[in-house]
Amino acid sequence: MRDNSSATTLIRPAISPVPSRQASGLWWGLLGVAAFSFTVPFTRVAVAGMSPLFIGSARAVLAAVLAASALALTRQRLPQGALWVRLAVVAGGIVVGFPLLTSYALTTAPASHGAVVIALLPAATATAAVLRGRERPRAAFWIATAVGALAAIIFAFAQSGGLGQLHWADLLLLGAVAAAAIGYAEGGLLARELGAWQTVSWALVLASPLMAFLTALSMAQQPPSGTPVQWAALAYLGVVSAFLGFFAWYRGLAIGPMAQVSQIQLVQPVLSICWAGLLLGEGLTWSTMAGGLAVILCAGAAVRVRLSPLNPPKAKHNP
Repeated sequence: MRDNSSATTLIRPAISPVPSRQASGLWWGLLGVAAFSFTVPFTRVAVAGMSPLFIGSARAVLAAVLAASALALTRQRLPQGALWVRLAVVAGGIVVGFPLLTSYALTTAPASHGAVVIALLPAATATAAVLRGRERPRAAFWIATAVGALAAIIFAFAQSGGLGQLHWADLLLLGAVAAAAIGYAEGGLLARELGAWQTVSWALVLASPLMAFLTALSMAQQPPSGTPVQWAALAYLGVVSAFLGFFAWYRGLAIGPMAQVSQIQLVQPVLSICWAGLLLGEGLTWSTMAGGLAVILCAGAAVRVRLSPLNPPKAKHNP
């Protein structure tokens, strides 16, 4: 009788799918991170032959065309009212700010150097989410975030020739991190209302008039004349980095568990540094490895502290 009871029947289906579902979310998240990890090296490739303004804006225009097509084919409803203001925040961060700032920075900074500074992004995103959501995290969160930022700044100073010699490219990279963090945090909240890929798509469409104007302006100032490899790098930035990569990344977050999937982003700078060495022939120095490790560890600590509950529930003991 007990084997055929409703309690036993309900429990068995609920337990068995969990491991496979978790694995699916992690694999989708890893696929998204792997796609994003080529962004810095390929931006470095593209800006070697074309202007950073053209790279930063043209990739957004290409992604916007794909986004508009996807929205039209699936007949998505137009966002209403104040949602457009929030979409403008997302667009300003991940469509306009991050691509343009990194494109200008990587005209001089090596890809591996850029990857180390951008490794601050998980901690910066967690900070933006805390401020946006008015959370009150533990002091350990702020300590880990501050130490990570300090490690990135010290690394930038050391690579630029010492204290007081911070290069303008490092300021652009730090600005790119701040812009992306704000865009990710607001986009994460907005995705609960509009959907994950829909949020990115509407942000791309909203920013498309500005980015199309900047593309035309850059072409008038300096007609693009890149090599086939540089054009291929730009195509990747527009199709994958700015659009398709978000499909895999947000699908992984949606399947979850979100707390575990989001931490996969800490692997991204490691992969970017590896691609910079393999594809661009950049030497992997001890300072780069040490700086990257310090920033990644601090970012991981900040994310973990934020995700852990302040007062974890006590285990119940059945008599």
